[in-house]
Amino acid sequence: MRRNLPGAPTAYNVRVMSIYGRILVVVDLDKHSEQIGARARDLAAAFAAELSLLHVVEYVPVEPMGETLLPAVQIEEELVQRAKLRLEELAKALGVGSARREVTAGNVKAEIVRAAQEQHADLIVIGSRERRGPSILVNLTEDTVLHAAPCDVLAVRLR
Repeated sequence: MRRNLPGAPTAYNVRVMSIYGRILVVVDLDKHSEQIGARARDLAAAFAAELSLLHVVEYVPVEPMGETLLPAVQIEEELVQRAKLRLEELAKALGVGSARREVTAGNVKAEIVRAAQEQHADLIVIGSRERRGPSILVNLTEDTVLHAAPCDVLAVRLR
């Protein structure tokens, strides 16, 4: 029977450690963000992976082509700045101060896929809410990301 040297990595350990090298966690900065972030943090620790936090501000002005466009742009910038502060607080609460953090404005689904592609993410961690009734017919963010992502997607069940 062949034995491994003490402390030497086994083929299984080497393989497992290389499955996910870059993990992108997507949060909407609500009450569940810490739960989603903690799951991603724990996975990053288990796989010795880089962790990146992403929040997308999806602000749609009421009159996008009207005279109120300038205030709408200012409102969007303010929302982005507030989100950056909240994402920083979340990173501290999770104990992942060295993790990359990005707040961007745009279409949530498209921005998640874009960030995963740009960062060469191996795994996207995103929250998933239970749907009932007519909401089952709605194409939610996690569904779109699951089918469009360039990598694996982990949907954390939110309760």
